[in-house]
Amino acid sequence: MLSDVMEDYLKAIYVLEREDGAPVRTSALAEYLGVTPPTVTSMIEKLEERGLLDREKYKGVELTEEGETVALEVLRHHRLIESYLAEHLDYEWSEVHEEADALEHHISEEFERRVAAALGDPRVDPHGDPIPTEDLSPLADDDTVALASVSEGDTVVVARVSDRDDDHLDYLAARGVEPGARLDVVDIAPIDLITVRVDDRDVHLPTSIASAIRVRAPDDAEADEVPA
Repeated sequence: MLSDVMEDYLKAIYVLEREDGAPVRTSALAEYLGVTPPTVTSMIEKLEERGLLDREKYKGVELTEEGETVALEVLRHHRLIESYLAEHLDYEWSEVHEEADALEHHISEEFERRVAAALGDPRVDPHGDPIPTEDLSPLADDDTVALASVSEGDTVVVARVSDRDDDHLDYLAARGVEPGARLDVVDIAPIDLITVRVDDRDVHLPTSIASAIRVRAPDDAEADEVPA
């Protein structure tokens, strides 16, 4: 049986693989989890012994098929719990991540199925992150880009927002920058500041926040919409 910490590591590696590609460097994993590199190295050795990841010296780690399955299950629990808290218990999207972290390791598969059914088997969580399916199939490739990488004059739609910083989430929610929001990139200043227009309101975003927002091009229907 895996410990909660082991499952946290596998989940983190999976997320980082999707964000930055594999292998995942020890330093990146340490920063993501808020622990020291020696602590990461010790846990990696344990997970490698269990056949949950492969390690290449000086390059990093990559999940095995078994490790990926565990990570997907934990992610499914986490994101379903976040969705339930937001939809049925009136949690703000900045509040659900910590609660889900505490609960994700301790729910039964029956509880998971009932939560999914109560929610209508959602495809994404409140932050726009994809929820793994019940059969734990690998998530589809991510075709989004960081808002910080787009060009002035572009029009994009928010696909998902990182849930790692509660203050950032509160700031964005207050300004309508949430999954599904249409953004017109008005200005990219040389002082690490991006200005976007959402609902006829200009919103100024430091590059550090814009880097945590993933966007996509509008689809045909969205591109044809004309603001009122």
